[in-house]
Amino acid sequence: MLAVTIYDIAREANVGIGTVSRVLNNSPKVTTQTRDRVVTVAKRLNYQPHAYAQALARKRSNTLCAIIPFFTNYFFIEVLQGVQETLTSLGYDLIIHGANSKDQVEEYLIRSMRKGRVDGTLLFSLELPERFADEFSENKMPLVLVDTFHPKFDSIRVDNATGAKIATEHLLSLGHTNIGMINANLKSAPARERLMNFKQTLTENGIAVNEENIINSSETRNDGFSRESGYHSMKECIASGKKLPTAFFVSSDIQAIGVLAALRENSIRVPEDVAIVSFDDVELAKIFDLTTMSQPMFNMGELAVKKMLERIEHPDALVTSVNFKPTLVVRASCGANKKYVFHQQ
Repeated sequence: MLAVTIYDIAREANVGIGTVSRVLNNSPKVTTQTRDRVVTVAKRLNYQPHAYAQALARKRSNTLCAIIPFFTNYFFIEVLQGVQETLTSLGYDLIIHGANSKDQVEEYLIRSMRKGRVDGTLLFSLELPERFADEFSENKMPLVLVDTFHPKFDSIRVDNATGAKIATEHLLSLGHTNIGMINANLKSAPARERLMNFKQTLTENGIAVNEENIINSSETRNDGFSRESGYHSMKECIASGKKLPTAFFVSSDIQAIGVLAALRENSIRVPEDVAIVSFDDVELAKIFDLTTMSQPMFNMGELAVKKMLERIEHPDALVTSVNFKPTLVVRASCGANKKYVFHQQ
């Protein structure tokens, strides 16, 4: 039997989940009649408060803030779904800041440090300036890093090294020896890690790295993790007039969608002429039949909240770092299902 949630109580009591949360958190902003109705339903359903919800009830603001690079990146949208759904079930609010520059990151970090404004800060895919690292650490202000790392703070990441290795080895297993890479901006740590391990995997398999077949995006928007970046990078490859590699490892699904558009414009077939493997497994990857390295984005968001609540309750606990291993999802774009044979010329 599934555990009773505040959603069940809200439905039975005919109130909103916010009202249920306020009743369970003993907020004075609820009428006696409503409180009695919610409590009666909770008892009838044998509701057992979640341990984390009880922890949250003791905090002042019942709010977290998330600082992310850009609002429309599919990766962040899916991670934030995990964050938001978990917080909503616990009666917590979320403030989201989209930062497009180092100055904005610092401004939002300063805001998050103001006493009583938020109970903790989630920092996504952005480098934590060292002066803020010192201040957050010395003052024991809860901070959890997602898709980035600092030794002083809890972090949740995907194993980019393993992901790049598996993706590259998959293309090698299909018979490709001329493999290129469409990458994001090297200012991004995931982009650097994926590139380094793409090269390393080729070398380990006795294949020389051809730098001409590697395009690193110069775009700063979303660190180059965008459809436009993938599109322009592939157009650049095609415009060079050189023979295209028979396969490409693309550093994100959203870039791969741009790559597909550029190839289609030039009547280059996927996977018959060029095989594609990308990274992330966002919802659009299935629609475009992309073979990709899947990372558990929703689960990363859930775990980020869990880590934050643990940090709020136990500020002196040892710092932890979780590194999720991505898994290969095979679809049509790599040609594995059709067993194409590629002949190098």
